[in-house]
Amino acid sequence: MASLLSPKVLPILMLLASNVFMTFAWYGHLKFRSAAIYAVVLASWGIAFFEYWLAVPANRIGVQVYSAAELKTIQEVITLGVFAIFSVVYLKEALTWNHLAGFALIACGAALIFKA
Repeated sequence: MASLLSPKVLPILMLLASNVFMTFAWYGHLKFRSAAIYAVVLASWGIAFFEYWLAVPANRIGVQVYSAAELKTIQEVITLGVFAIFSVVYLKEALTWNHLAGFALIACGAALIFKA
């Protein structure tokens, strides 16, 4: 349990959770296209509030062991993974080979950030 609370692991878990909230805030309303835009914006802001309560502390904790560029890279890779799952499971959209190839190229770029 203590290893989950370490500055190396906890920020990643918090960024993962924050990205789930943010993905719903940004894209969840697409299933409710008939809803008024003001309603979905307000709902999205409400969801994003919780995202910030995870992301900001995650970065504060993570900067103890990661650079800002590394934290941003971790967040972006998590975002792609969360979004891929979200789009298939929630939005019922297929991931095509070009989506997967593009995500893989982004992951390769992310790996460069951590190259010592």
